[in-house]
Amino acid sequence: MDILLEPALSTQSPKADPPGYMAGRPLREWNDAYAKVECYFYALEVGNKLMLSQLVIEVLKRAMFRAPQNPEVSATELAVEEMDRLVTSWFGEVLEENPTGAGDMLSTRGRLALLLADMPGKWQDQFLRPPPWPEEFVTSMREAYLRAGPDFQLSKMVPRPFDLGPITTLTSLSKLPFFKIVMLCCWLAFGLALVAIFFLGH
Repeated sequence: MDILLEPALSTQSPKADPPGYMAGRPLREWNDAYAKVECYFYALEVGNKLMLSQLVIEVLKRAMFRAPQNPEVSATELAVEEMDRLVTSWFGEVLEENPTGAGDMLSTRGRLALLLADMPGKWQDQFLRPPPWPEEFVTSMREAYLRAGPDFQLSKMVPRPFDLGPITTLTSLSKLPFFKIVMLCCWLAFGLALVAIFFLGH
């Protein structure tokens, strides 16, 4: 189902767009961008419908402002970049960390701190809101941020060899030298011949 963006964002285009376009891009591109940003906020457990829509619209406004200067970048890419910039900048303010110096770890640890501080259950209305914030919320976020690091590391799965059990014994025959395999076949044939002679003689 398409999402109607024009009522909320029509003032963002610097010039008149043809029908079906906003900020020089087809509406379907902005609908795709809307869905991508909405999924991201859903993953952070922003469940309030009104708040969710407001956050997505704010991100798309920023993306539309950049769209005319970046015609080679898709609407979805612009929206994701602006979403990441907005969230990381907010983490920097709440947690008193420099977003430039912290790199990707600020975003990673910040998202974890949101869950540890129970943002979805207690502080959903404070997410991406400008200061001032409730002191209890700031304290919870900063304590959760400390628990999430600085020793917090993303785990890496190291591949381990499969244990195939008894079948490995059978496949190990393929590693015998060619001469041994030939000799084994000869002995098997000789044994079968003796059995055949025994039954024919009786």
